[in-house]
Amino acid sequence: MESSHPEVPVSAIAAAIAEPARTRMLYSLMDGHARTSTELAVVAEVSPSTASVHLARLARQQLVKVTTQGKYRYYSLQGPSVAAALEALTVLAGTPRRAFVPNTPPRLRTARTCYDHMAGAVAVALHTHCLEQSWLISGTDGDGDYQLTAGGMHNFESLGVDVDAARAQRRRFACACLDWSERRPHLAGALGAAFLNTVLKRRWLVKETDGRALRLTPAGRRALRARFDLPVDL
Repeated sequence: MESSHPEVPVSAIAAAIAEPARTRMLYSLMDGHARTSTELAVVAEVSPSTASVHLARLARQQLVKVTTQGKYRYYSLQGPSVAAALEALTVLAGTPRRAFVPNTPPRLRTARTCYDHMAGAVAVALHTHCLEQSWLISGTDGDGDYQLTAGGMHNFESLGVDVDAARAQRRRFACACLDWSERRPHLAGALGAAFLNTVLKRRWLVKETDGRALRLTPAGRRALRARFDLPVDL
Protein backbone atom coordinates (compact mmCIF):
# COMPACT_ATOMS: atom_id res chain seq x y z
CA MET A 1 0.00 0.00 0.00
CA GLU A 2 2.62 2.50 1.06
CA SER A 3 4.96 1.69 -1.82
CA SER A 4 2.25 2.44 -4.40
CA HIS A 5 0.80 5.39 -2.48
CA PRO A 6 3.72 7.49 -1.18
CA GLU A 7 1.30 10.12 0.10
CA VAL A 8 0.35 7.77 2.98
CA PRO A 9 3.72 7.79 4.81
CA VAL A 10 4.20 11.43 3.86
CA SER A 11 0.90 12.39 5.47
CA ALA A 12 1.83 10.40 8.59
CA ILE A 13 5.10 12.29 8.91
CA ALA A 14 3.35 15.59 8.25
CA ALA A 15 0.81 14.82 10.96
CA ALA A 16 3.59 14.04 13.43
CA ILE A 17 5.31 17.35 12.69
CA ALA A 18 2.10 19.39 12.62
CA GLU A 19 1.23 19.17 16.33
CA PRO A 20 2.61 22.43 17.86
CA ALA A 21 4.30 20.78 20.87
CA ARG A 22 6.08 18.25 18.65
CA THR A 23 7.01 21.00 16.22
CA ARG A 24 8.68 22.95 19.01
CA MET A 25 10.57 19.84 20.09
CA LEU A 26 11.85 19.18 16.58
CA TYR A 27 12.95 22.73 15.95
CA SER A 28 14.76 22.89 19.28
CA LEU A 29 16.87 19.95 18.03
CA MET A 30 17.77 21.67 14.76
CA ASP A 31 21.01 23.05 16.20
CA GLY A 32 22.41 19.52 16.50
CA HIS A 33 22.35 19.46 20.30
CA ALA A 34 20.62 16.52 21.97
CA ARG A 35 18.16 17.13 24.79
CA THR A 36 16.44 15.10 27.47
CA SER A 37 12.69 14.53 27.54
CA THR A 38 12.50 16.84 30.56
CA GLU A 39 14.18 19.65 28.63
CA LEU A 40 11.95 19.02 25.62
CA ALA A 41 8.88 19.10 27.85
CA VAL A 42 9.89 22.62 28.89
CA VAL A 43 10.49 23.60 25.27
CA ALA A 44 7.12 22.20 24.21
CA GLU A 45 5.33 23.63 27.28
CA VAL A 46 3.80 20.27 28.17
CA SER A 47 4.05 17.90 31.13
CA PRO A 48 6.85 15.29 31.21
CA SER A 49 4.36 12.47 30.65
CA THR A 50 2.86 14.23 27.63
CA ALA A 51 6.36 14.92 26.29
CA SER A 52 7.13 11.19 26.47
CA VAL A 53 4.04 10.43 24.37
CA HIS A 54 5.04 13.06 21.81
CA LEU A 55 8.60 11.76 21.62
CA ALA A 56 7.38 8.20 21.12
CA ARG A 57 5.29 9.41 18.19
CA LEU A 58 8.26 11.24 16.67
CA ALA A 59 10.47 8.18 17.14
CA ARG A 60 7.91 5.93 15.41
CA GLN A 61 7.99 8.23 12.40
CA GLN A 62 11.82 8.13 12.49
CA LEU A 63 12.05 11.85 13.06
CA VAL A 64 14.06 11.56 16.27
CA LYS A 65 16.43 9.02 17.78
CA VAL A 66 17.33 8.40 21.40
CA THR A 67 20.76 7.84 22.93
CA THR A 68 20.98 6.36 26.42
CA GLN A 69 23.92 7.53 28.48
CA GLY A 70 24.01 6.54 32.11
CA LYS A 71 20.60 7.22 33.61
CA TYR A 72 19.70 9.82 30.98
CA ARG A 73 18.04 9.47 27.59
CA TYR A 74 18.95 12.13 25.05
CA TYR A 75 16.88 12.88 21.96
CA SER A 76 18.21 14.24 18.69
CA LEU A 77 17.06 14.44 15.09
CA GLN A 78 17.18 11.13 13.24
CA GLY A 79 19.53 12.51 10.63
CA PRO A 80 20.37 15.26 8.15
CA SER A 81 17.36 14.48 5.95
CA VAL A 82 15.03 15.39 8.83
CA ALA A 83 16.97 18.59 9.44
CA ALA A 84 16.79 19.46 5.74
CA ALA A 85 13.01 18.97 5.69
CA LEU A 86 12.57 21.15 8.77
CA GLU A 87 14.90 23.76 7.31
CA ALA A 88 12.78 23.88 4.15
CA LEU A 89 9.65 24.35 6.25
CA THR A 90 11.42 27.13 8.15
CA VAL A 91 12.13 28.91 4.87
CA LEU A 92 8.50 28.59 3.84
CA ALA A 93 7.27 29.83 7.21
CA GLY A 94 9.88 32.54 7.52
CA THR A 95 10.39 31.92 11.26
CA PRO A 96 13.80 32.08 12.98
CA ARG A 97 15.14 29.43 15.37
CA ARG A 98 16.50 30.06 18.85
CA ALA A 99 20.09 29.02 19.45
CA PHE A 100 21.08 26.49 22.08
CA VAL A 101 22.57 28.27 25.09
CA PRO A 102 24.26 25.93 27.59
CA ASN A 103 24.17 26.84 31.28
CA THR A 104 27.22 24.78 32.25
CA PRO A 105 29.87 26.69 34.29
CA PRO A 106 32.53 28.00 31.87
CA ARG A 107 35.41 26.20 33.63
CA LEU A 108 33.65 22.88 33.00
CA ARG A 109 32.24 23.69 29.60
CA THR A 110 35.60 24.43 27.95
CA ALA A 111 37.32 21.16 28.88
CA ARG A 112 36.86 18.50 31.56
CA THR A 113 37.28 14.81 32.11
CA CYS A 114 34.48 12.38 31.28
CA TYR A 115 35.62 9.30 33.19
CA ASP A 116 38.96 8.63 31.43
CA HIS A 117 38.61 10.77 28.30
CA MET A 118 38.12 14.44 27.44
CA ALA A 119 34.80 16.25 27.28
CA GLY A 120 33.65 19.82 26.77
CA ALA A 121 33.82 22.29 23.90
CA VAL A 122 37.46 21.46 23.13
CA ALA A 123 36.74 17.73 22.93
CA VAL A 124 33.69 18.25 20.73
CA ALA A 125 35.70 20.46 18.35
CA LEU A 126 38.45 17.83 18.15
CA HIS A 127 35.91 15.09 17.48
CA THR A 128 34.31 17.15 14.70
CA HIS A 129 37.69 17.77 13.10
CA CYS A 130 38.58 14.05 13.17
CA LEU A 131 35.36 13.22 11.32
CA GLU A 132 35.66 16.07 8.82
CA GLN A 133 39.22 15.03 7.99
CA SER A 134 38.16 11.35 7.76
CA TRP A 135 40.62 10.35 10.46
CA LEU A 136 37.66 8.53 12.00
CA ILE A 137 34.81 6.93 10.07
CA SER A 138 31.63 5.42 11.41
CA GLY A 139 31.42 1.64 11.60
CA THR A 140 28.89 -0.36 9.65
CA ASP A 141 26.87 -1.52 12.68
CA GLY A 142 25.50 1.90 13.57
CA ASP A 143 26.50 1.41 17.22
CA GLY A 144 28.49 4.62 17.50
CA ASP A 145 31.87 2.89 17.10
CA TYR A 146 34.54 4.39 14.86
CA GLN A 147 37.21 2.93 12.63
CA LEU A 148 40.56 4.68 12.53
CA THR A 149 41.77 5.36 9.00
CA ALA A 150 45.39 5.32 7.87
CA GLY A 151 45.40 9.11 7.96
CA GLY A 152 43.95 9.08 11.45
CA MET A 153 46.53 6.58 12.66
CA HIS A 154 49.34 8.73 11.26
CA ASN A 155 48.05 11.87 12.93
CA PHE A 156 47.34 10.30 16.31
CA GLU A 157 50.71 8.55 16.36
CA SER A 158 52.45 11.79 15.39
CA LEU A 159 51.07 13.25 18.62
CA GLY A 160 52.54 10.38 20.60
CA VAL A 161 49.36 8.34 21.02
CA ASP A 162 50.12 4.61 21.21
CA VAL A 163 47.36 3.42 18.90
CA ASP A 164 48.38 -0.25 19.02
CA ALA A 165 48.28 -0.29 22.83
CA ALA A 166 44.86 1.34 22.80
CA ARG A 167 43.58 -1.17 20.26
CA ALA A 168 44.86 -4.08 22.34
CA GLN A 169 42.74 -3.15 25.35
CA ARG A 170 39.66 -5.24 26.11
CA ARG A 171 37.21 -2.42 25.62
CA ARG A 172 35.68 -0.38 22.83
CA PHE A 173 38.48 1.13 20.79
CA ALA A 174 36.89 4.38 19.59
CA CYS A 175 33.31 5.52 19.96
CA ALA A 176 31.08 8.55 20.25
CA CYS A 177 30.07 9.81 23.70
CA LEU A 178 27.36 12.45 23.89
CA ASP A 179 28.74 15.55 25.60
CA TRP A 180 26.85 16.70 28.70
CA SER A 181 27.30 20.45 28.11
CA GLU A 182 27.60 20.69 24.33
CA ARG A 183 25.07 17.95 23.55
CA ARG A 184 27.24 16.87 20.65
CA PRO A 185 29.57 13.86 20.58
CA HIS A 186 33.16 13.74 21.75
CA LEU A 187 35.63 10.87 21.39
CA ALA A 188 35.55 8.08 23.98
CA GLY A 189 36.89 4.55 24.23
CA ALA A 190 40.49 3.43 24.53
CA LEU A 191 41.59 5.89 21.84
CA GLY A 192 39.91 8.80 23.60
CA ALA A 193 41.56 7.83 26.88
CA ALA A 194 44.98 7.50 25.22
CA PHE A 195 44.57 10.88 23.56
CA LEU A 196 43.74 12.55 26.88
CA ASN A 197 46.78 10.95 28.53
CA THR A 198 48.96 12.23 25.69
CA VAL A 199 47.80 15.85 25.84
CA LEU A 200 48.15 15.82 29.64
CA LYS A 201 51.74 14.58 29.31
CA ARG A 202 52.42 17.34 26.80
CA ARG A 203 50.78 19.79 29.22
CA TRP A 204 48.47 21.08 26.54
CA LEU A 205 45.79 20.53 29.14
CA VAL A 206 46.30 20.42 32.90
CA LYS A 207 43.97 19.04 35.54
CA GLU A 208 42.60 21.50 38.04
CA THR A 209 43.19 20.50 41.66
CA ASP A 210 39.48 20.24 42.42
CA GLY A 211 36.93 18.42 40.32
CA ARG A 212 36.87 17.43 36.66
CA ALA A 213 37.89 20.71 35.03
CA LEU A 214 40.80 20.78 32.58
CA ARG A 215 42.64 24.00 31.82
CA LEU A 216 43.78 24.62 28.26
CA THR A 217 47.31 26.04 28.38
CA PRO A 218 48.62 28.65 25.93
CA ALA A 219 50.90 26.00 24.40
CA GLY A 220 47.97 23.61 24.14
CA ARG A 221 45.79 26.25 22.51
CA ARG A 222 48.45 26.92 19.89
CA ALA A 223 49.15 23.23 19.25
CA LEU A 224 45.52 22.13 19.04
CA ARG A 225 44.62 25.08 16.86
CA ALA A 226 47.46 24.21 14.46
CA ARG A 227 46.86 20.45 14.40
CA PHE A 228 43.08 20.24 14.83
CA ASP A 229 41.84 23.61 13.57
CA LEU A 230 40.52 24.42 17.04
CA PRO A 231 38.05 27.36 16.91
CA VAL A 232 39.66 30.68 17.82
CA ASP A 233 37.06 31.39 20.51
CA LEU A 234 38.15 28.40 22.62
